[in-house]
Amino acid sequence: MLGSGKKLFLGLLQAQKRPCQPSRDMRLIQFQAPHLEGPHLGLESGNGGVIDLNAFDPTLPKTMMQFLEQGESTLSVARRALAAQLPVLPRSQLTFLAPVTRPDKVVCVGMNYADHCKEQNVRVPKEPIIFSKFASSIVGPYDEIILPPESKEVDWEVELAVVIGKKGKHIKATDAMAHVAGFTVAHDVSARDWQMKRNGKQWLLGKTFDTFCPLGPALVTRDSITDPHNLKICCRVNGEVVQNSNTNQMVFKTEDLIAWVSQFVTLYPGDLILTGTPPGVGVFRNPPVFLKKGDEVQCEIEELGVIINKVV
Repeated sequence: MLGSGKKLFLGLLQAQKRPCQPSRDMRLIQFQAPHLEGPHLGLESGNGGVIDLNAFDPTLPKTMMQFLEQGESTLSVARRALAAQLPVLPRSQLTFLAPVTRPDKVVCVGMNYADHCKEQNVRVPKEPIIFSKFASSIVGPYDEIILPPESKEVDWEVELAVVIGKKGKHIKATDAMAHVAGFTVAHDVSARDWQMKRNGKQWLLGKTFDTFCPLGPALVTRDSITDPHNLKICCRVNGEVVQNSNTNQMVFKTEDLIAWVSQFVTLYPGDLILTGTPPGVGVFRNPPVFLKKGDEVQCEIEELGVIINKVV
């Protein structure tokens, strides 16, 4: 674990003035602490600390996957904990994990922002373009991104991630939001040489190196978000804004994506759908720009928060 690095990034997060202030409603996290055994579930509180849900109710599961699988019964406990104004743990003493770890699947959507299609001078897709990342690529919101020696063209992509909360197959778009637990910030790190030039130009290998899917900082429940399809979304590299758009540019919205994907596979609690990235990625700059050792990437979405990852 990279605890010291995470605490540094947490300090930067707290000190930083950001245009997108996160909501303080139901913000579920997974965390570790030196005085606790194994991962715990928590709630970000309005005063900047974290409520330990497992201390509030020791019968609760200690992983988000199990929490989501139990559905409304565990969510009701979290609501009671949030209303109880309990003592909180200081963020500086905690290591934030990805809000979801080891999901059954990580489904990704390509070219799903109208302005990103314009950037590439390609037509807007008529059907969602689907690929995947392996769950082993997931790391926490303040973990390091490791540059693999096999790639020289590692790029950034900020994305809105949907977290599935209810199992379903052949889900209708009109019923889709009932299957959503919430949303989080994702960074779809991409090795462009492997995505665009190698392995028959299939995208999987270029998208799924270890550490290529930072997530977090929290799973924000769907009822805590004003409108997931009208949120500011941005990415900064070393403080410079490189992507700046709005989720209203998404070609296929959450409901349509869930309906489309669930034709082919059963969606399970904890499954992730990364909904695409806006323009401003490095590969389409002139000349192209790629991540290098020492860079710091901040991916931020309005009402959800910011993840900060150092490149090593």
